[in-house]
Amino acid sequence: MRATGSLCLDTAGIPGNAVSAISSHAENPIARQVLVIAHRGASALRPEHTLAAYARAIADGADFIEPDLVMTRDGAMVARHENEIGSTTDVAVHPEFAERRTAKCIDGQTVEGWFSEDFTLAELKTLRVRERLPQWRGTQYDGRFPIPTLEEIIDLVAAESAACGRAIGIIPEIKHSTYFRTLGLPMEDRLLAMLAAHPYTCTAPVEIQSFEVGNLKYLRSQLGDGQSNIRLLQLLGDAGEQPGDVIAAGSGLDYARMMTPAGLHDIAAYADAIGPNARAIVPVAIDGTLAAPTSLVRDAHAAGLEVHAYTFRPENAFLPRSLWLGDDPRTVNAAGSMLEIRACLDAGIDAFFTDHPAIGRAALDGW
Repeated sequence: MRATGSLCLDTAGIPGNAVSAISSHAENPIARQVLVIAHRGASALRPEHTLAAYARAIADGADFIEPDLVMTRDGAMVARHENEIGSTTDVAVHPEFAERRTAKCIDGQTVEGWFSEDFTLAELKTLRVRERLPQWRGTQYDGRFPIPTLEEIIDLVAAESAACGRAIGIIPEIKHSTYFRTLGLPMEDRLLAMLAAHPYTCTAPVEIQSFEVGNLKYLRSQLGDGQSNIRLLQLLGDAGEQPGDVIAAGSGLDYARMMTPAGLHDIAAYADAIGPNARAIVPVAIDGTLAAPTSLVRDAHAAGLEVHAYTFRPENAFLPRSLWLGDDPRTVNAAGSMLEIRACLDAGIDAFFTDHPAIGRAALDGW
């Protein structure tokens, strides 16, 4: 059974105009079931990309859990949001790794810190995870959890699925695909091989996602149209940004063009869904209220693509100002978060990423 807790949609303290602005239904989902995706696990409650965060997400009713994947020097796939690990681990307090701090160009941006590809898996296992957003979520769990491998995550999901009697999907994101390929550490074939080798992921729902384009086209060529348990999701960044492989190739394609009807038609040739920012679906007006939905969901559905929106976070700081409860940006605002999610549900989304799956589940089940 899904554990949804005692969350309810209590909108007391939220201005009436913020609620009424999102009450009209705009589009129906095309998916058979709208899905709650645990963004990096239950990352509002435990440090992201830890087995503890994934286990909590499953207990709180997530349909899918999301591991972002980066590579180690010796070819292991581990779960980190970025290959720079200084902001999410205690590597800085390990004197044996001090000299590995460096600067690198990642997808056209200079980044300083420590990088997963400069460590073996054994070395990474000596580190402990830290909260990435301590200003909003505290540090009470810092130092408790190691970095998990993809294999460990699949093992966890398989065990939890058996225990709770329901299928739990895995939606891995391939991070910095082109960059890792230039280092001789391509992920795509490694990922497919691991998914094929594990009994659980041979049949369980899997959706591979990336902000890049070429790797998804390659995966489609490898998967064909017959492997029904593995789907592909084209993530979409902000309008002026470009995919990493496009930057490397010097092409002019950007996410704005990819979100046009013609661009969505092109995506549909190799992907099953798009993953846009929720603000590209329901914008926020200058006065901090939620505006009318854009045509993106309707256009994507017309191309045959599902829409999986990211990312819903429950703290006031991440919500439109009109949905805040009180004035403290750190306040965990379940009511406001559910209203924001339901605005996108009314716009027709087929799945959504949330840092707090229990809130996401309550928003969907009571919709």
